[in-house]
Amino acid sequence: GSSLEPEECSMESPAVPEEEVPVTVAPGPVGCQLFGYVGIEAVLDQMKIKTMKTGFEFNIMVVGQSGLGKSTMVNTLFKSKVSRKSSQPGQEERIPKTVQLQSITHVIEEKGVKMKLTVTDTPGFGDQINNENCWDPIIKYINEQYERYLREEILITRKRKIPDTRVHGCVYFVPPTGHWLRPLDLEFMRRLSKIVNVVPVIAKADTLTLEERAEFKQRIQEDLKTHAISVYPQEDFDQDPEDRALNDKIREKIPFAVVGADQEHQVNGKRVLGRKTKWGIIEVENPAHCEFPLLRDLLIRSHLQDLKDITHNVHYESYRVRRLNESNRP
Repeated sequence: GSSLEPEECSMESPAVPEEEVPVTVAPGPVGCQLFGYVGIEAVLDQMKIKTMKTGFEFNIMVVGQSGLGKSTMVNTLFKSKVSRKSSQPGQEERIPKTVQLQSITHVIEEKGVKMKLTVTDTPGFGDQINNENCWDPIIKYINEQYERYLREEILITRKRKIPDTRVHGCVYFVPPTGHWLRPLDLEFMRRLSKIVNVVPVIAKADTLTLEERAEFKQRIQEDLKTHAISVYPQEDFDQDPEDRALNDKIREKIPFAVVGADQEHQVNGKRVLGRKTKWGIIEVENPAHCEFPLLRDLLIRSHLQDLKDITHNVHYESYRVRRLNESNRP
């Protein structure tokens, strides 16, 4: 187009235009185009090294009547003596008068990864003639751990890493009756599912036949749906489609029919954990015998971090909002 400014005349010959070299850009969204390797994935290695040095914490609670194998199940989960010793028949304190909570903390190390494991047992739950409000000590204990974490968090000069004693998962042991859930089971899971991740399991599932086990599991699922009890993994917290597909498969199996054992036996030349009976050995880690491997994968291998995240982002967050609202009221 024309210009109002005078053009500058030059006696030099016009420059020959150079050939344009095409610039190849790595495909990617706008604003994220890179010319080569940067090494962003090294952040994962940094996080892994840092986590292995500091370790992490995991707190689990087991709830159920006496004699359902809670301590044995926890020892089987982590393949070590991490739960309390069961009381001997000769001792005086056979059945506690009220629900008493006992916590035992261990540091477990596997392949350089350290985990501070806290197991909270609830002896005396459901063992009385009158079990009215027997869940109150458990609810009080869980809320006390939330309160302890909240007090550390709102300090002006707080610790760099706040000690985490919050209960990340509660494994509830259902007696293998083969019938419907008891009112005690329904009321406990209804109250506790609002403040903690509840994972129901059928204890000592080797006392049921396969038909009784399948029918009992279906009845429990119907009871949970009828009373609107949301156990872990909750459908409301599934954000990713892949997570939803995985959790749907897990929800079809809940409650897990589990068998616990802390003794090894010889089977086909191999040492396996199991329970020895007159007609054979029930292998705990064999999916054809029980669903203990599914419970272990859920609690440790696949959803351990998710249990901690939901505890922090959902249950603890709702408690924190409620407490701060109460403190701000005139």
